Amino acid sequence: MSTGMLSILSLLPIIAVGVFLVGLRWPASKAMPISYVIAVALALFVWKVPGANVAAASINGIVVAITLLYIIFGAILLLNTLQESGGLSTIRQGFTDISADRRIQVIIVAWLFGSFIEGASGFGTPAAVAVPLMVGLGFPAMAAVVAGMVIQSTPVSFGAVGTPMLVGASTGLSADPTITNDMIALVTHIGGKVAILHMIAGTLVPLFVVALMTRFFGKNKSFSEGIKVWKFALFAAFAMTIPYVIVANTLGPEFPSMVGGLTGLAIVVFAAKKGFLMPKDEVWDFEEKSKWDPEWSGKLEIKIQEHRNGKMSMVRAWSPYILVGLFLVLTRLKTLPLGTWLKSVVIKFENIFDSGITSSFEILFSPGTIFIVVSMLTFFVHGMSGNAYKKAWAQSGKTTVAASTALIFTVPMVQVFLNSGGGAAGFERMPIELANGVAALAGEFWPIFATFIGGLGAFIAGSNTVSNMMFALFQYDVGSQIGVDPTWVVALQAVGGAAGNMICVHNVVAASAVVGLYGKEGVVIRKTLFPFAYYALLAGSVGYSIVWYSQKGILNIGSFIAVLIAVAAVYIIASNKNRANLLLTHDTSIKK
Repeated sequence: MSTGMLSILSLLPIIAVGVFLVGLRWPASKAMPISYVIAVALALFVWKVPGANVAAASINGIVVAITLLYIIFGAILLLNTLQESGGLSTIRQGFTDISADRRIQVIIVAWLFGSFIEGASGFGTPAAVAVPLMVGLGFPAMAAVVAGMVIQSTPVSFGAVGTPMLVGASTGLSADPTITNDMIALVTHIGGKVAILHMIAGTLVPLFVVALMTRFFGKNKSFSEGIKVWKFALFAAFAMTIPYVIVANTLGPEFPSMVGGLTGLAIVVFAAKKGFLMPKDEVWDFEEKSKWDPEWSGKLEIKIQEHRNGKMSMVRAWSPYILVGLFLVLTRLKTLPLGTWLKSVVIKFENIFDSGITSSFEILFSPGTIFIVVSMLTFFVHGMSGNAYKKAWAQSGKTTVAASTALIFTVPMVQVFLNSGGGAAGFERMPIELANGVAALAGEFWPIFATFIGGLGAFIAGSNTVSNMMFALFQYDVGSQIGVDPTWVVALQAVGGAAGNMICVHNVVAASAVVGLYGKEGVVIRKTLFPFAYYALLAGSVGYSIVWYSQKGILNIGSFIAVLIAVAAVYIIASNKNRANLLLTHDTSIKK
C-alpha cells in the first residue's frame, strides 16, 4: 500500500474527532467511541495487529484514564475544600485587591501561576490547579478552561522538571545509537533552541488569552477590549520568558518553566499592585452570572463562603496552593530521594495478554495524591468542621464520576493508535505513517510542517513527552535528509508538541471535568485552534528561516511568514488603539 494511502487511513480517527467533536459539537462521550471504533478497525483489518495487542492497548488506555480521573478527583477535592473552609473567599478578595480587572487576573493565574505549576508537575496539572481557581474567582467555567488550554504551550516543553526533553526527546533519539554518545548534552543543547523558539511564539500568548476571553465571554463580544491591555500582557510575557530562556541556556531543561513562572509571578504581581502598564480608565469584568450563556457554566457550583470563625488571613488561605507547589517541587527534584521512594510504589500490569504492553500507575507519585494530602492538611490548617469536609468529598466524587465516560473512550483510542505497529501487514505505527505522508509532500519546506507534526502527536497522545518519543528521531532523520541542522528540526518538534496541548482532546476533557463542564469539549477546541495554528506556524516559519539562512539568506519564505504575522499583530494592536482613542474623543464630545 502506498505511503499516501496509509497516511490518509491513519488520519481517519483524527478526522472523526474533527467532524463529530469539533464540527458537529458532539460531546466527547459520544464522539470518542466512534473514533475508538475506527482506530480498532484500522488496527485489526488494515495494520493487521493481533487482537490481543488491541485489547491490551485498550486496557492500558483504561488504566491511564483512571490515573487521570484520580488527578481530577484530587484537584476538585482541593477546590471544594477551599470553598467549604472559606479560604476561597479570602483568595478571591486578594486578587481583587491586586486588580479587580479580570484581564489582569487571568494573566496572573493562568499564564504565570500556571507556568510555575507546569514546570513543577506537567501532565495537565496546571489545568487541574489554575482552571478551578479561576472558576472560584468568578470566571465562567468555559472561559477558565479556554485560558487554561491556551497557556499549555510555552511552559510545556520544560514541564515536570524537563520531562518532555529529558525523557521524551532523549528516549526518541536514543533509538539510533549512532547519533551521539552523550544524549543528555545533545538534549540540553536542543533545549536551549526550544526555549528561544518558545520565547518568540509565546510573546503573544498572554494577549491571546485575554483577547479570547473578552471576545467570547464579554458583554460586548470584543477582541479590542482584551487587546487594550497589550502593554501589560507583553510585559507579563517577557517577565516569564526572559528568565526562562536564560535558565534553559545555562542550567538545562529542568527549571526554565518553574523559574520563569515564579520570577514572572513576583515581578508582575508587584507591578500590578503599583498599576504599572495597567489600563487607567476602566476595570473589565464579566456580566452578572444570570446573563451568562448557559453553555459557559459547569455543573460544579462554587459558592463563596466566609470562614466559620470570621475572616481568614491571606497566608493561611493560600497555604494549600503553597503546599501543592512545594510538594510538587520536592517530589520532582532528582537530587532528592523522595521522588524515587514514591515511584517505588507501583500498581503494574505487565505484558498484558502476552502483547508486550505494560500498564502501570505510580499512585503515590501522582499529583492526585498531593492534592488529596494537601486537602487533608487544609482540614486542620483552616479549622474546618467535619460536616463541611464530608460535603467536599461527596461533591468531588459525584463530579469525578460524571467525567469518567468521556475519558474511558478517549484514552483507549489513543493507546490503540499509538500501539498499532508490529502487525502482520508490516506497516509502521499509524502516527509514523501519517508523518511519512506529510514529509513526502513537504520536501525542503518540512521545518514549517515539523511543528504541526509535533502538535498532532500531542493532540493524539495528550502529552508532549509521548509526542517527542514518537517523532524526535523521525524529525532528526528528515532534517538530515533535507540537508539542514537536524537539532533545529527536533527543537521544532518539541515546540509543536508543546503547543499541541492546547487542542489535545483528553487534556480538554480533563480540564473541563475539573469544573464540571461536560459535553462542550468540541466548543473549547474550536476556540483554541487558532492560537495553536498561530503558535505552530510562527515557530515553524522562524525555524525554516534559521535552518535555511546559510543557503537561502534572510529573504526566504520562513522570514516572510514570520514578518507577516508580526506585522499583523502590530496592525491589530495599533488599530485597536486608534479605535479606543476615537471612542474616547466621541464620548468626551458628547459630555461637552
